[in-house]
Amino acid sequence: MAIRDLDALDGRILHALQEDGRHTSSSDIAASLDVSASTVRNRIQRLESDEVISGYHADVDYEAAGFQLYTLIVCTAPIPEREELAAAAADVPGVVEVQEVMTGEANVLVRAIGVDGDDLSRIGEELDELGLGVSDEDLIRNTHRSPYSGFESQHEE
Repeated sequence: MAIRDLDALDGRILHALQEDGRHTSSSDIAASLDVSASTVRNRIQRLESDEVISGYHADVDYEAAGFQLYTLIVCTAPIPEREELAAAAADVPGVVEVQEVMTGEANVLVRAIGVDGDDLSRIGEELDELGLGVSDEDLIRNTHRSPYSGFESQHEE
């Protein structure tokens, strides 16, 4: 993947999308940035084709949806196998997100939903069978997100 240099407009568009991508139209972004809606649409299309924007995802409140056991499972993978094991972990039923961490023993973070304790045990066992060493499991209470401020401040003119 090639690194793409972002200009100030790209940064402001990314910030707006991270702030509220679901309810932000290209016209809304254009009005706030004093450019045309077609300019914003073209920039978004280019950011997508350059894989700067890799997708749009629903931010689910699992507790509100009736799933109390939203869990962070901290795993260790051998460095040469980390990427392959992380990708395989994403296919385990109940796993909703996997992150690869660059350094340290806790180098794969798995977020999973269990319907009960037995289901969480099953997920842990399947991760172990893949070759991921499970070192910790923590129930997640809340997740708080915000857009990356560097998209605005780094590109101010």
